[in-house]
Amino acid sequence: MENTQENSASQNPTPADDKARQAADAGNVNAGNSNAAQQPAEAADASAAPATADANEAEAALAEAQAKIAALQEEFLRAKAETENVRRRAQEDVSKAHKFAIENFAENLLPVLDSLEAALADSSTDLAKVREGVELTLRQLTGALEKGRVVPVNPVGEKFDPHRHQAISMVPAEQEANTVVAVLQKGYVIADRVLRPALVTVAAPK
Repeated sequence: MENTQENSASQNPTPADDKARQAADAGNVNAGNSNAAQQPAEAADASAAPATADANEAEAALAEAQAKIAALQEEFLRAKAETENVRRRAQEDVSKAHKFAIENFAENLLPVLDSLEAALADSSTDLAKVREGVELTLRQLTGALEKGRVVPVNPVGEKFDPHRHQAISMVPAEQEANTVVAVLQKGYVIADRVLRPALVTVAAPK
């Protein structure tokens, strides 16, 4: 009889047992929820670390690129300024060359001018002395022209060259046809460029 009562008590739980079981179940649920919440947070922290590193690398690369761009811009501005200076100096040199190109030649002509003025101031009637002065002045003028690379063209006996000679007439002569027989007026060249062609007569064909 007593055993039957004990079995009935074990099969019919009391309110206290129910509360204990519910509390245990609630603890298990809370523990599960806590573990579930912790796992996404840890995953988020793990994924955030590489993203931060990538952002830092990108910022460093951007800063380096901006520094290179600034350096290149500065080099470009310097090169541009230097080019402008070179161009300006070249223009000044060309302008001076055009303006003073005849300076040396004019300086070489000044002694000739002095000699001519001295001859005009001389009242001597000695023709030999006058001739000597003229010859001296001519030598001075010839020297000035040679310093300016102006040389005479006196092509007697040369083949006629239409680029350097101007034929006045063709004359019978012992020379070969188209040979310069006589020079009526000397020509002049400057640095191989014809200033004035020589006036010549040319041997006619036989």
